[in-house]
Amino acid sequence: MAPTHAVVLGGGLAGMLAASVLVRHVDEVTVVERDKLPDGPSPRSGVPQARHAHLLMSGGARAIESLLPGTLDALFAAGAHRIGVPNDLVSLSAQGWVPRFPEMQFIVSCSRGLLDWVVRSQALRDNKISVLTGTEPVSLLGDRHAVTGVLVEDRISREQISLEATLVVDATGRGSRLPGWLTSLGLPAVHSESVDSGLAYATRIFRAPPSAASNFPIVNVQANPRDPHPGCTATLLPIEDGRWLVTLSGTRGGEPSTDESEFVDFARSVRNPVVGELIASAEPLSPVYGSRSTANRRMFYERLKSWPSGLLALGDSVATYNPVYGHGMSIAAQSAQVLDAGLAAGHGAQRIQRGIGKVVDGAWAMATNQDILYPGAVGKPLPLAGRVLQRYVERLVRTATTEAAVTRVFLDAFTLSGPMARLLSPRMMWATMRGPRREVSPEPTLRPDERERVTSPE
Repeated sequence: MAPTHAVVLGGGLAGMLAASVLVRHVDEVTVVERDKLPDGPSPRSGVPQARHAHLLMSGGARAIESLLPGTLDALFAAGAHRIGVPNDLVSLSAQGWVPRFPEMQFIVSCSRGLLDWVVRSQALRDNKISVLTGTEPVSLLGDRHAVTGVLVEDRISREQISLEATLVVDATGRGSRLPGWLTSLGLPAVHSESVDSGLAYATRIFRAPPSAASNFPIVNVQANPRDPHPGCTATLLPIEDGRWLVTLSGTRGGEPSTDESEFVDFARSVRNPVVGELIASAEPLSPVYGSRSTANRRMFYERLKSWPSGLLALGDSVATYNPVYGHGMSIAAQSAQVLDAGLAAGHGAQRIQRGIGKVVDGAWAMATNQDILYPGAVGKPLPLAGRVLQRYVERLVRTATTEAAVTRVFLDAFTLSGPMARLLSPRMMWATMRGPRREVSPEPTLRPDERERVTSPE
């Protein structure tokens, strides 16, 4: 039998996870990456959003660990933080402060550069995976019925070569050219949707006070999309090397400035000033980085009646989300699990692509149903049923601010660790209709010892 070969387009997180799956099913995998990949945990030009806050939810972390055993230990050894949820989370949701009940799920908190580097290092331990850097895809080979490879081009020499493949996986992210490639093969245009809240990001890294460099919670002040003014947020993440990564955001008319002198004031101006207070005397370690790549965008590949064999797409090539919800990386990991299961079962490309679409559904609904509420948001209005569901979820989250059983089901869904359908179970509907049975804390849930570690010398 002739050797089998798969090509992965894109060497980011989704691409490396796809490659780690494909080596279980083919003889050789080639990853095509347009950038030079860094030798350590550094940002790269092809992932401009990497400097901003990224959260790996427990559902995504477990998926990565199942695909690349040992990755979580490697992350924690390199300085990533394991944040228990909600016990190590100081978070003001749209409906109130989340109580710090005993741990129900967890979040991995570190820089995106560290996460990408560790996953890449784990994947490339398999010598059946090779990487072509400084190379970008030009077009697919084959026809509307079967993709047989990809034409790629060296970015410097402009030399083009054809890579024959039994399977091509597009993981090129937000800049994916797959929709155009499909139409050039004679397939119909792919249905797409977009919801854009107009969110802009500003991020800066600080040195954490020595006494708060470890075992410090994530601190997050969210916007309330139903307020009649721009939605502004502030998030503080403990990351590796004793640092805090602080990301501010604001929707149209409330965007944070990249002026360093305005950063702390903006952090203090959101619904609660706690993040601004925590960083007021912290030492900045970076300039302020801005970004506007925050729109939710989805390509409904699974709806095409005809789909070529030998082709799949996952990660941001299929759907991108407002980063404030922290779901993109976890959905990419769970999509790679679907890819693995589908190949193991001998399923065709179209069936696997539909399975990836199902993974995307819940996070897509969660992000877009919220973002469409912000003033000036651009996107298709929700139908009546969607607005009713939206109100229900808002009341459920409000109930979760005091009722532990509701908090657990909500966090299972939000961290992509349990089915979102459980939010609509009879038990949850009854608890939600009853509502919270006590008052929500009016103040941030930082413990006195946590505040003291920030404000007092060692």
